[in-house]
Amino acid sequence: MKRFKNLVIGGIQSKVFNLILFAILLLTAAFAAVSVYHSNMLSRLTADSERQQQDAISEIAGRVMDQVVTQSLKRSNLMTARITDGMFDAAGRRVTFVADLAAKLFASPDDYPPQASAAPDPADDGKWTAKVIYADGVDPEDPVVKARVGLIANLSDTMISLCPDLGAADMYIALPEGVHFSVSDSSSSWFTDGKMRSYDPRVRDWYRQAEAAGRLIFTDGEWDATTGAYCVECAMPVYGPDGSLRAVVGADLFLNEMQQAMSDSALAGEYTLLVNEDGCAVLPMQAEVFPMPENDRTGDLRVSDNVFLAETVRRALQGMDAEVTLGKLSDGMYYVAATPIRTTGWMLLSAFAKTISDQPAVMLSESIANIQGEAQTVLEQKNAKSQTTAIVLLLAVMAITLGAALALGRHIVKPLNTIVKRISLLREGDLEFRMEDAYRTGDEVEELAQSFAALSHKTVEYVETVRRVTAEKERIGAELSLATRIQAAMLPHIFPPFPDRSEFDIFATMDPAKEVGGDFYDYFLIDSDHLCMVIADVSGKGVPAALFMMASKIILQSVAMLGASPAKILEKTNEAICSNNEAQMFVTVWLGILELSTGRLVAANAGHEYPVLKRPGGDFELYKDKHGFVIGGMEGVKYREYELMLEPGARLFVYTDGVPEATNAEKELFGAERMVRALNENADAAPVEILRGMRGAVDAFVRDAEQFDDLTMLCLEYKGVEAQ
Repeated sequence: MKRFKNLVIGGIQSKVFNLILFAILLLTAAFAAVSVYHSNMLSRLTADSERQQQDAISEIAGRVMDQVVTQSLKRSNLMTARITDGMFDAAGRRVTFVADLAAKLFASPDDYPPQASAAPDPADDGKWTAKVIYADGVDPEDPVVKARVGLIANLSDTMISLCPDLGAADMYIALPEGVHFSVSDSSSSWFTDGKMRSYDPRVRDWYRQAEAAGRLIFTDGEWDATTGAYCVECAMPVYGPDGSLRAVVGADLFLNEMQQAMSDSALAGEYTLLVNEDGCAVLPMQAEVFPMPENDRTGDLRVSDNVFLAETVRRALQGMDAEVTLGKLSDGMYYVAATPIRTTGWMLLSAFAKTISDQPAVMLSESIANIQGEAQTVLEQKNAKSQTTAIVLLLAVMAITLGAALALGRHIVKPLNTIVKRISLLREGDLEFRMEDAYRTGDEVEELAQSFAALSHKTVEYVETVRRVTAEKERIGAELSLATRIQAAMLPHIFPPFPDRSEFDIFATMDPAKEVGGDFYDYFLIDSDHLCMVIADVSGKGVPAALFMMASKIILQSVAMLGASPAKILEKTNEAICSNNEAQMFVTVWLGILELSTGRLVAANAGHEYPVLKRPGGDFELYKDKHGFVIGGMEGVKYREYELMLEPGARLFVYTDGVPEATNAEKELFGAERMVRALNENADAAPVEILRGMRGAVDAFVRDAEQFDDLTMLCLEYKGVEAQ
């Protein structure tokens, strides 16, 4: 050993010093390894979590945009179709009205004195006037022609009043003698180079089609002979008492406004096309996204080379369900909706580019990626700063420990050795460094051990928390998804439910506000002549309500199959639920049993919403029945039942309070009045269409507001034994 001042080189102090120095270096290396391992593991977990979040958000955003575009396109197409149908219907009513008046003239010509008529005069432009145009070879002074023209001139004032009041462009009456009696506010269009043109209505498509059909007709789109505008012509033949053709009444339906509306919608990404009953485009100039040959844009779209377009047009014209579908058109994928035009038997086709609907999801994904990138940069900066701080702290602790080692020597050797040994035993399954009595020396060694133990413990806890939270989240999501499928499977979901029974048609839906709901419906045959229908609403939401709902449904069905009356079914169900209802939940129930052979419906109501009834030839109306107390609220409750006689063609609509209490963003309720109006918009439709129309009305009212309650509906159409 050698002495250097107060330090013994090679002695116990130097050995302790060297030992402590070695231990500190070993501790630092172990700590760095654990820190690097934890840092890398957290980085991987963070990256995986960010990637999963981005994928989930992109998927949800795409699904939401798909639903939004589908619903919006369907509503837009339906609205445009109704407007177009209104135009055609109004034109048909005007023409039919004038045709009826003309028939009366020809039936009693002696009762109407001849009226004066004149040729077109350019000075009358801008003023509604009646004018007569003759075909080549027709003599205006011919007694028969003159008498016929004087007779129909009696309708001049009526036709002049109809046109501006109802927004018509013109109206006319064509005679088989080659005379065209017209009312419009444009006279100069009948002149070319200052000379009045002749006009033979008998060679026009509208005249020939009306004469051949013998009824009111609408032509395909064509260019007007006088104005040059694109139009559809409405025409109706008029016959005399002897059955001979006396005239053809017609009116032009100019499609300028419709073309403009279609052009405006195309600017927003929606393209529309009017298709007639032969599958041909009525407005081919609006069909740029629809694959049609440039040399023949009026061909039958049902034989188009584009299979998706041909199938869509074919299904729509055959009256099949026309849900919004996605397929390839000329330049990409498009959402396509089709709606029939009732008056003409045509169809309105609308298309919306999928690339436009995908833009919000792409932008959202890019924005999330940018945010995650910025967060990752901040995290890396914080980690770098933390590492620098840790290094500085370790160096400080090392200096203090080495200084103390020179003074304390042997006292700190043993605990340091123990620390080194414990650190060497750390492994992937157990990365936590724990405090022991051997480290409690009351000096820097104890502080170092405590600091390292605390840091190690927090790191292990954090990693474990991340793993546990991730596993729990996946477990809950899987269980809720399974609960949703189980609940959906508990309810009748195959339609038609009784394909061999044509005395009735029934359809029902249940849309829960959360993953699972408390509403339920049911229907089943008690025997071959009695159909039981149930709709109910359990108090509360979520999983508890779903469990209570399943128990209530099973009890109701079991009691009903014993053959009891509706009132007895509710009483026995109430007794069963009240006997073991520690959660103090309750359920409102409407239950009815329909005798299929007679239409006799016996029903009872336990605190549920009023049913809505439509009798044949009438409208849907609320039937305010007597309410009993809710099921599960109190023991010993007695229920009243009542009877209704359903005639063939009658319809019954029952629902839960989620329908009238649907709320929009302005906190306004949908209400029973709006509900009944929505039912009467398509009162004679099949039950499935009635429920779809009701759901569409609720969605249009609520718009983007959150659904707070389950939406459950059931509709029955009674057809009677004659249908069977």
